[in-house]
Amino acid sequence: MLASFSTIVGPEHVLTPSTLAADEYARYGRDHTEDLYFQPDVVLRPANADEVSRIMRLCHEYRIPVTPRGAGTGLSGGALPAHGGVVLSTERLNRIIQIDERNLQATVEPGVVNEAFQNAVKEVGLFYPPDPASKGSCFLGGNLAHSSGGPKAVKYGTTRDYVLNLEVVLPTGEIIWTAANTLKNSTGYNLTQLMVGSEGTLGIITKVVFRLLPFPQQNILMLVPFRQEEQAAEAVAAVFRTGIIPSGMEFMEREAIAWSSEYLQIPLTLPDDIRAHLLIELDGQDLDQLYKEAELVYGVLEHYDVGDILLADTATQKDELWRIRRNIGNAVRYNSVYKEEDTVVPRAELPTLLKGVKEIGARYGFKSVCYGHAGDGNLHVNIIRGELTDEQWNVGLRQPISEIFELCVKLGGTISGEHGIGLVQKPYIGIALKETNLALMRGIKQVFDPHGILNPDKIF
Repeated sequence: MLASFSTIVGPEHVLTPSTLAADEYARYGRDHTEDLYFQPDVVLRPANADEVSRIMRLCHEYRIPVTPRGAGTGLSGGALPAHGGVVLSTERLNRIIQIDERNLQATVEPGVVNEAFQNAVKEVGLFYPPDPASKGSCFLGGNLAHSSGGPKAVKYGTTRDYVLNLEVVLPTGEIIWTAANTLKNSTGYNLTQLMVGSEGTLGIITKVVFRLLPFPQQNILMLVPFRQEEQAAEAVAAVFRTGIIPSGMEFMEREAIAWSSEYLQIPLTLPDDIRAHLLIELDGQDLDQLYKEAELVYGVLEHYDVGDILLADTATQKDELWRIRRNIGNAVRYNSVYKEEDTVVPRAELPTLLKGVKEIGARYGFKSVCYGHAGDGNLHVNIIRGELTDEQWNVGLRQPISEIFELCVKLGGTISGEHGIGLVQKPYIGIALKETNLALMRGIKQVFDPHGILNPDKIF
């Protein structure tokens, strides 16, 4: 079989434990999910859809598990080869094929880094909004697999809102396009949106057609300190009730922002009585209009117990504040082993969720560091291992995590907003979805992947 794979992709792109240094090979069995590791039998690095198709035909015929993989920045174990077999890396599928300025569209391959794509379209005055915290390293294909969001999702939507059409290789090897390069499409079932968020279980995306927007030329950024965490959460919905839609509305409790600023060695004064911050961004084309919107936001904040609001007045200061926010996950990882739960509720329910998380932690004896996309009601709950025993960590946390997810569902939310279900959230999927829903999903999986070889045993 290795000889067949070599014929398809070239021998230098067939990686095995005997052809690659141990630490280099090991990275294909890990992502950013806790400390999990699964060693693949072989790693293949195809360069185009035809090579992917030929690989899949072989694997379908011989019932070989295939795990699609992007940059490995995922947080749900979705790209981990839990059954060994083939890891199909998209790192060579890394071309920006076309930026269509007339139609505000772009055609790209899945191995393009998110930030590289953003920068490329910005050079011609265009804007691709989805911006996960890992945008400097994550691949667009992984963003599609989980419909990733990021801070700007609050105003502009998530990855799925920018996908017009996809070239996909099915598990059986056929190559299809899912739609057309049009803004409207009412022609049959929406296979495009079925693929987005399917976590690599239905097909392997080899090309993407994105819609783009004009780039917003102006922005205002403010860091708002609160003396009570729940008030910071309450202020989020209050801002939206004024009619203002921020381009960023991020929540950071004290330890989240403190750990990140220390990790980055960016000086930041945190008075002893400050318990949480909101990072609020407004963007658009008219700076005068943005200042009027900022005045309305200030008017809302006057009703809460806030400290001195920092209005970032230079590009450097804005960049530093965003770097602090985007590196919280790295800072938590640096400080402790942790489990990150990607909770999401309607934004007005965020104070109740935050309070509930802390109460559950107190009852079960664990500490959490919380932050997230408050404007979306998307709270990342980082459970810190600290002094927990192996038994407490590996078994004892199952019940409190279940209770956190049950609270989310009770509040009208669900168990993942942007990280996906993958491997680690799979035991909890029944909290969010009824068996009827899951049976429909299994049926769809069976139609696309009759032998169950593509990213097996993920999601459900």
